[in-house]
Amino acid sequence: MDKNRILYENFESEHLSDMLEWQSEPKEWFVDKTSSNLVLKTDEGTDFWQRTHYGFQVDNGHFLFAKTNKNFRMTTKVKALPKSKYDQAGLMIRFTKDVWVKTSTEYISSGFSKLGAVVTNDGYSDWSTQYIDSKEVHTYYRISKIEKNCYVDFSLDGESWNQIRIAHLNIPDDAILQAGLYACSPQGKEQEVCFDFLTIEELSNNPKDAYL
Repeated sequence: MDKNRILYENFESEHLSDMLEWQSEPKEWFVDKTSSNLVLKTDEGTDFWQRTHYGFQVDNGHFLFAKTNKNFRMTTKVKALPKSKYDQAGLMIRFTKDVWVKTSTEYISSGFSKLGAVVTNDGYSDWSTQYIDSKEVHTYYRISKIEKNCYVDFSLDGESWNQIRIAHLNIPDDAILQAGLYACSPQGKEQEVCFDFLTIEELSNNPKDAYL
């Protein structure tokens, strides 16, 4: 194994890596060995959000994660087939229900969808977005965590990356974070999501590593 590799899951076996575990495991999911995809369908009314604007708190989205206290870069490739407004699937890093980051494209049926990141600190979420026309196509996401900083990027080809967000995380030194794949359907259910892979690679504490 590459000395910098924390996790490499390419979904070629029906058994997931022993490092991975579920929070809010979906009722329907399986590993498709033919396509090397993790396939799931979202349960009804699932989401991650804390307080801001809407006033509600919800923490029941599907989250498949590994744990690490290292600086790292996490990457995936996802194809989502949304059905309902705000259906979403992408990457998430999490310290507690009050401190986490997620990135995805949230589906808007009436026009362009919203590509963005939600950063939650001290139990309050914010959402930074940009419009994107990417329904039913593969999208790559990556999150780099260096010390208490988080860098969020997306790509449509896995080669050319575009930055979405830089954010501070209110976490202790050497905090153990959960890092992995997430999906949810705040206003519907049975969004089908296919994840091609999940990689987590160790980084140094040099902020320049976020742009390599």
